[in-house]
Amino acid sequence: MALANSYVQCYGQISDLFRKISEGQAPDQFTQQHLKDIGFVRSNHRAFIPLLKALGFLSQEGRPTQRYHAYRDPSQAKQVMADAVREAYADIFVIKEKPTKADRKAIEGKFKSAHNTSDRMAVLMANTLFALLDLADLDGPAKPRSKELDKHKAKEPTPKPQEPETQQPLAQGGKQMPGLHYDIQIHLPATKDVEVYNAIFKSLKEHLVES
Repeated sequence: MALANSYVQCYGQISDLFRKISEGQAPDQFTQQHLKDIGFVRSNHRAFIPLLKALGFLSQEGRPTQRYHAYRDPSQAKQVMADAVREAYADIFVIKEKPTKADRKAIEGKFKSAHNTSDRMAVLMANTLFALLDLADLDGPAKPRSKELDKHKAKEPTPKPQEPETQQPLAQGGKQMPGLHYDIQIHLPATKDVEVYNAIFKSLKEHLVES
């Protein structure tokens, strides 16, 4: 069985991503630059690439697979997505053949226990799944796994889920403020007087740690 641990914080834009995939030509390699070229320029958009790999739309090297190309045919896109979701989240479909938002708590619990994640990450994984289900037609019969997808997934290591980055506040105009990081170096004087060191560290505590 399988349970993808890929997720995106901007799950509300998943439908936009797949609309762009359907409308545009498939690139030779789906890179971060390609994401930017089709309008996804924010840092949290980068998580779309591992999600596409988990769904079998991209090989581990980032090349579009047969599933990627098949999705670009509007007449079969919803069935293609259904097959992708059933494979990537097979463990969920053991719980419920056609998951709905009424099953959210059970699904979040499955993500949390299977991947040893926090509540927040489990919610994001569930939100990602539900956004994908909105693009899928689960009424059709499931197709058998293709050998091509098995080959790509055999090469792909399972990534360890990481806590989502805290979003920086937005400046006026909607642009994201850059994060700041400070490195402080302290050059201690060469002395045998312990009180000198005590005074230095006391001052650091007062002005940096407790400020």
